[in-house]
Amino acid sequence: MKTKKYNPILLIIIIIISFPSCEKLVFDEEISNTPESNFNYLWDEINTKYAFLEYKNIDWDSVLMVYQPMIYPEMSNDSLFNVLASMMNSLRDGHVNLISPFNISRYDISLLGPKNIDSRLVKTKYLKSDYYSTGGFAHNFIRDSEIGYIRFASFNGSVISDYQLDFLYNRYKDCKGIIIDIRQNGGGYVSNVFELLSLFTDDERLLYQTQIKSGPGADDFTLMESVYSDKARENVFSGKVAVLTDRGSYSASSFFSTCTYAYEDVFLVGDTTGGGLGLPNGGQLPNGWTYRFSITRTIAVNGENYENGVPPNYTVILSEDADETGIDNVIEFAADKLTE
Repeated sequence: MKTKKYNPILLIIIIIISFPSCEKLVFDEEISNTPESNFNYLWDEINTKYAFLEYKNIDWDSVLMVYQPMIYPEMSNDSLFNVLASMMNSLRDGHVNLISPFNISRYDISLLGPKNIDSRLVKTKYLKSDYYSTGGFAHNFIRDSEIGYIRFASFNGSVISDYQLDFLYNRYKDCKGIIIDIRQNGGGYVSNVFELLSLFTDDERLLYQTQIKSGPGADDFTLMESVYSDKARENVFSGKVAVLTDRGSYSASSFFSTCTYAYEDVFLVGDTTGGGLGLPNGGQLPNGWTYRFSITRTIAVNGENYENGVPPNYTVILSEDADETGIDNVIEFAADKLTE
């Protein structure tokens, strides 16, 4: 099935359900609110709907054997939360959360690798005091105006507008190349991925394919849906583009990085992203707590599943003495490649 730009799968998900704990969903059959029933319900939901048990080589039955003995009738809500959260964190997925009135569980992917950016160094040496702030973009010329440097710290916030993209285009259209820095960009609105891609999309091309987990079997997924770029803009940057990434480039940043594989003149520099290409959906436990976990998988144009992280075309780790030297070697490497 062919899908242009806004995939219907993307419109369903990226939700944390926020029912107050006193409001309970109506289940298909009466489920008692006990520690055991809450545990079994959550374990079964993940077993049926989580998209990456096989991909991550997780034996979910073995996980059951580890955590089920920790459940007992008189346990406190705090203790129950900790057991359920630990079980969910064994999925090693930043899109997995358990939400209660007193706590939210999380798995921090960004801590699995070096930060790979010194924000103060970027601001003082590359953006400088006269940088422009256009929507969510902080940007300026570097390398004697040969390169446009664009720092994009989050896909959250307001929707990227055509005006913002036109301004970036007109300012940097004569450069030899541009750098889009999404290091430590933890993600946000998937719609902004497509908007930013339109800065250098002059045709309609396959970006990636996606499926929803539809049953407990390893191969129980819906039919593959293809997601295409949308040739809708007149002002398109035609030069080379370097995208800077690290382990903190997660979720929407990984989607953006995956999409760059569809373009010959766009390349990734830095560290492998944090992944997070499975989009989350969730539900409610019998006790009213809510949860979410990844229910889709994404396949890049080269046929690879990069859920554990999108690898860069050029691996460059920030030098330990970057603060002393005043040089961001990740930016410098990208600029060198753009001016070759």
